[in-house]
Amino acid sequence: MPENLPQLPAIDDVRELLRFELEEGRIWMAEERMVLLRSSELQALRRELIDSLGMDRAKGLLIRMGYIAGQQDADTAKRLRPDAPLFDVFSVGPQSHMLTGQVKVTPVKLDIDEQVGTFHGIFDWENSFEAEIFLAEYGVSYEPVCWTQIGYASGFTSRFVGRQILFREQGCVGCGETKCRIEGRPSEEWDDCEELLRYYRPDRIADQLFALQSQVTSLRENLTLEQSFGDLVGCSAKFLQVRELLAKAAESRVTVLLLGETGVGKDMFAKALHAGSPRRDKPFVAVNCAAIPRDLIEAELFGVEKGAFTGADQSRPGRFERAHGGTLFLDEVGELSPQAQAALLRVLQESELERVGDTRTRKVDVRLVAATNENLDEAVDQGRFRADLLYRLNVYSVVVPPLRDRIDDVPELVSHFIDKYSTLHGKQVQGITDRAMAMLRAYQWPGNIRELGNMIERGIILADQGGQIEALHLFPNVGTTQSQAGTATVEGDDALRHSAEQLLDEGCDLASLEGALIEGAMARAEGNVTRAAGRLGLSRATLDYRLKKLRAR
Repeated sequence: MPENLPQLPAIDDVRELLRFELEEGRIWMAEERMVLLRSSELQALRRELIDSLGMDRAKGLLIRMGYIAGQQDADTAKRLRPDAPLFDVFSVGPQSHMLTGQVKVTPVKLDIDEQVGTFHGIFDWENSFEAEIFLAEYGVSYEPVCWTQIGYASGFTSRFVGRQILFREQGCVGCGETKCRIEGRPSEEWDDCEELLRYYRPDRIADQLFALQSQVTSLRENLTLEQSFGDLVGCSAKFLQVRELLAKAAESRVTVLLLGETGVGKDMFAKALHAGSPRRDKPFVAVNCAAIPRDLIEAELFGVEKGAFTGADQSRPGRFERAHGGTLFLDEVGELSPQAQAALLRVLQESELERVGDTRTRKVDVRLVAATNENLDEAVDQGRFRADLLYRLNVYSVVVPPLRDRIDDVPELVSHFIDKYSTLHGKQVQGITDRAMAMLRAYQWPGNIRELGNMIERGIILADQGGQIEALHLFPNVGTTQSQAGTATVEGDDALRHSAEQLLDEGCDLASLEGALIEGAMARAEGNVTRAAGRLGLSRATLDYRLKKLRAR
């Protein structure tokens, strides 16, 4: 088609597509219902989209809106002027654009061949409503702003020609030009084809918002878990393994069985598990089954009705009811009587209980965490524990290691207890001596973390105000060949002495040996000063000081 284009044909047939049914409250454009909107409404909508989605996403959404409208009008054009010249048929698009009050269109160049599939078109736009409302809201833009209209031109032409045609604004009133000029070509002819096409691809905003929401929720959950499990102190591999197992269980309702020696901190792990769960805002109720007389344990757990036995002068709920919606921690669960075991099994199976002396059942929603320091399998074999109850409890078992198996945690635990008991007793101490720390690391810890806490509390009481906790404060028999602190035997001392003699024979001096030990410990601890200090039997402050000296050489 030549560049000297004829004038747009008469618009009467296009105008007839627009029908008003005022009494019915409807407007039609061909067979599609239309709605008249004020420019102020469109301006407000555009502003909301930009503020909510950002400029780029709002642009893409409006382009795709226009694209759909253009495709529909292309189908209408071929039905409306089936026998007209090609230019006249194509003109239905620009004329529909003008009829709906969006822009005045003037063809500048149109080279179109449906058979070959070629297309190149240039059009001038005047009175663009999009440019006007953008300027009113935001002022002059650095980029073209007639997004819906560009989408319309691309959608109309692509459907009309039967291949992907993309228009772009080469000039825009929104950028301070006197008029808008658009140019359309097959998509592959544009050097920045991919950049243009991304605005026409579906943008699942909802999916992305949901994904972002999930990420935020996950981050919040992780933060909650970190805050919850942050009360648990340790850095050793075994400690971190237990922490990870409990973190995975926290979000579920699974019954957790904590196994471990007395004093390993099973109650602290249970509290952290509750704090990291969706039940964190509900009660956490702890029961030491070994501390309650066996004939009273059922009343304590399940409640009692008035008159159930001598002294039951009023009804009261048990621990299960008090923990409703939250977590019930049963410590030393192996000490339960056979009757209590049977009642506990029913609660776990049916989520309901009966108070002692009552025939009514009560529904309870409780997440159960149990703990024991004995071998329940052996208790089952000996007939002291129900096998079916063990199956219910042992859904998710976690073994909490003894302190002797997580010695690398001792320095962090010591710091934790110093902070705790210094505040409790109103006494400030300057940490712990290197010798005392070495002896703590060598100790076997039969009483585990509970014993360590007690020992540090005693050390704080005995230490001078502003002084350090010394070995003598912790181990009264520190002067013996092998004290309570000792796993180190005389044979071990002899072996160490022999190694030292060999190093001296080789000309190794103390500074070199110290440097090698420190570097080796830092390497094994992967640069973690606290862990390295633990390996060396030093406080973190002491190791920091020695590292500075070493690096200054």
